[in-house]
Amino acid sequence: MNSVQGLLAASVISIQNSCFVYPACQNCFCRLILDSRRFSCLKCGCTGEAKDASYRYRLSLKIADTNDLFDITVFGSCLDPFFEVTAENLQRYIQDFSQLSGETNTESSTRALVQAVETCFIGKRFIFGV
Repeated sequence: MNSVQGLLAASVISIQNSCFVYPACQNCFCRLILDSRRFSCLKCGCTGEAKDASYRYRLSLKIADTNDLFDITVFGSCLDPFFEVTAENLQRYIQDFSQLSGETNTESSTRALVQAVETCFIGKRFIFGV
């Protein structure tokens, strides 16, 4: 699953969604189901307290090389250098910002994060391992 079969030099055309961080199972990396107190993984059955949930990056992009368009998703810690923070810490910053600003709706902080990510990635050329 993690083996690179080829390299693709391409430019980022757009960001496909606004959810860059997700609660991930430490065993199988699948998205966790969170409620106010607990988390559970539907794939492997892992459970625990919601406050102990791990987070992981998931960045869905539309990219283009000289001939084709591609939809790709980049997962995990390979995005740490671009965000300059782990997914765990970014999630914590988002939560802290929402609490400090008194936001009950995280829409404005999410919009600001999306704009920052778009500025950093759209129009830039990267080499993707596919």
